[in-house]
Amino acid sequence: MSALWTLVLLAAVACRASAPNEPRRALPKRPNILFILSDDHAAHALSCYGSAVNATPNLDRLASGGLRFDRAFVTNSICTPSRASLLTGQYSHVNGVPVFNRFDGARDTVAKRLSAAGYHTGMIGKWHLGGEPTGFDVWDILPGQGVYVDPTFVSPAGRRVVPGHVTDVITERGLEFLETRPKDRPFFLMLHHKAPHREWTPAERHRARWAGRVVPEPSTLFDDGSTRTDALRENRQTIARDLNRFDLKLVPSAAFASDADRRRWFATAPQDGELDAGDGNALRGDALTRWKYQRYMQDYLACVQGVDESVGRVLDWLDAHGLAEDTLVVYSSDNGFFLGDHGLYDKRFMYEESLRVPLLARWPGAIEAGGTTDALVLNLDLPETFLELAGLEVPREMQGRSLAPFLAGEEPRDWRTSFYYRYYHDPGDHDTRAHYGVRTRTHKLVHYWTKGQWELFDLVNDPRELVNLAGRPEHAETFEALKRELERVKRAVGDEDQFAGVRLPYGAD
Repeated sequence: MSALWTLVLLAAVACRASAPNEPRRALPKRPNILFILSDDHAAHALSCYGSAVNATPNLDRLASGGLRFDRAFVTNSICTPSRASLLTGQYSHVNGVPVFNRFDGARDTVAKRLSAAGYHTGMIGKWHLGGEPTGFDVWDILPGQGVYVDPTFVSPAGRRVVPGHVTDVITERGLEFLETRPKDRPFFLMLHHKAPHREWTPAERHRARWAGRVVPEPSTLFDDGSTRTDALRENRQTIARDLNRFDLKLVPSAAFASDADRRRWFATAPQDGELDAGDGNALRGDALTRWKYQRYMQDYLACVQGVDESVGRVLDWLDAHGLAEDTLVVYSSDNGFFLGDHGLYDKRFMYEESLRVPLLARWPGAIEAGGTTDALVLNLDLPETFLELAGLEVPREMQGRSLAPFLAGEEPRDWRTSFYYRYYHDPGDHDTRAHYGVRTRTHKLVHYWTKGQWELFDLVNDPRELVNLAGRPEHAETFEALKRELERVKRAVGDEDQFAGVRLPYGAD
C-alpha cells in the first residue's frame, strides 16, 4: 500500500472535519419522546433502506417525514446488552451487562432522569433485562422473552395473560398509555416489540399474506467462509444446519413416546431427504437450504409486517390527537440480523448485517423531512439525545454523543469516524466466538481474541465482507494502522478486559 494511501486512511480514522452547510437550527425543548424498538429487525428489511425482500410503508412514513440514519450501529449485537446501553448510554463493560445477566435497577438511566424532570415515563413490551423496570411511572412488560400468542404480561398489579398476538397487544397497551397520560406533562414512552425475534410466529393475517411468497435470496446465502476466520465456519446459526423443526413450523407425522422425545424432535434441524418439494422428490443439499430459507423469511417478514402496521397505528393516533408536531418518534432495533447473509440467521458477529440497525427519527416542524446522514452513530447515543432535547444535563458517565445536531441539520466537525465493538460469549449460544473490533468509515478490523485470529475488510471495495485481508503483505500497513486505532478506541472507552477469562452467565437470547 502506498504511503499516500496510509496517510489518507489515518486521516479518515482520526477526524473527518466537514463543515455544516448552514448554521444549526435551534430545536424546541421538552418534546414528547416515543421510542419504538423492535427485536432483531435488520436494516435491510425496511423498504426505506432499500430492502429487496419486503415493503414497510409505515416505517417509510417515518423516514420520509424525518431523518434516516444510514450508518447506525450497536456496540454489542445481542438483546440484553443492547437494551442496557439504550438505558444507560454506556458500553457493556461499564453498565455491567456484557451478556444476559440481570441489569442493576439501581443504576442511573435516561428514564430516571426524565422522570425526575417531570416527564411521564412508560415501559411497555419487551424488557428482557431481568427484574422489574425502575424509573418508570407505568410499566407493563413481557417476562423474559415472552411468547407470541396469548402473552403473559407483568406489571405492578401482578401477572396476567392477554389474549391475542403479542405485537397487537403491545400496540394496544401503548395506545392506552397515551390515552391515559397526564395531559399537563410531556411523556417518554419506550414501546418495545418482541417481533421479529425467533421463533418468528406472525399474526394469522400476516402469515396468510406471506404464505407461499418467494423471497429473493441474498447473494451470500451459500458463502463458504473461505478467507474468513474459523469463527465463521464453527458457528451454529446457519440456515443449512441449524434452523430447527420448531423454527420452520414443521408438524410431526407420528405421536411421540414422551414429551422429551417430542421436544428433542422439534429442537433438531431437518436433514437431507426428510422433506420433499411437493412432487415426491426429496430435498437435499442446496435445495433443502433454499427451502429452509424461504420458510424462515416468510415468517420473519410477516412478523415485520406486524411491527410496521403497529407503527402506522401509533402515528395515526398522534395525528388524530394533534400530538405529532410535539412528539419526537424514534424507531430502531436492539441489533441487526442475518437474513440468510453469509448463510446465517441471528446476529452476534461484527459483520454489517448484524452490526447495523435501522434508526429513524421524525419530529414534524423540528426535523426537516426526508433527510439522511451517513455519519457513524451508535445505540448508546440515544439516551444523551433524549436528555439534551429535554433540556437536561448529560452525565459524564454516558459514553455516547447526542444526535441533536443531526436533527437540526448539522454534522459536528469533530464527529466520530470510528467506533469500538465487543461481543463477549465464547462460545455461548450458537457457538459464536468472542471478538472485538473497530469500524471506520472505510474499513473494519475484528480480533477473535480467544482464537488469536483477525479479519480485515475493505468496506468500500468489499461491502459484503467476503475477502479477509488480514495477513496479506500488501495490506500490512492498513492492518497495523487499524490495530493502533483499535487499541485507541478500546482505551478511550475504558475497556481493560475485565471479563477476559471469566465464565460469563448466559441464557437463551
